[in-house]
Amino acid sequence: MNQEDVQFCLEESKEKMEAALRHLELELSKIRAGRANPKILQDVLVDYYGSPTPLAQVANIATPDPRTIAVQPWDKKMIPTIERAIMNANLGLNPDNNGEVIRVNIPMLTEERRRDLVKQSKSEAEIAKVSIRNARRDAIEQVKKMTKNGLPEDMAKDAEADAQKLTDDFGKRVDEQLARKEKDIMTI
Repeated sequence: MNQEDVQFCLEESKEKMEAALRHLELELSKIRAGRANPKILQDVLVDYYGSPTPLAQVANIATPDPRTIAVQPWDKKMIPTIERAIMNANLGLNPDNNGEVIRVNIPMLTEERRRDLVKQSKSEAEIAKVSIRNARRDAIEQVKKMTKNGLPEDMAKDAEADAQKLTDDFGKRVDEQLARKEKDIMTI
């Protein structure tokens, strides 16, 4: 066992932590803050000739203003299917069409709904922190196994300290993302 093995273990742990942070970013982007954002419709699946297809693959999605999402299907016959898919996605949105473009108006959020969204954001942040701590735990377990196989104890202590430092850094980044999202949600 040598320094390279320890470094590899820490790099692996860092990659897991980065993945948790990316996942948090993705989940937070789906939480709407009262502003139109095409990502709100990211998970909507449309029945496209018998197969469930992401909305972005059958239409152009844009935000012409802060309160509206415009969905322009490439095939006009898809308008009723897309409208149904948006309604069935349980996003609390009501699409409206003019025969060419589907407009989805984003309603103003009530104070209660904003608090619920903040709670949901905090929950997502906590899930990310748990994933980061799990990555640290895995790294420390690997280092302990390496110690049993001949890794010097001072190297093991340094590796554990590095794993903790990574955990603290990523925890701080999670808190920063959460603070930005909370500010975004609570801003009227």
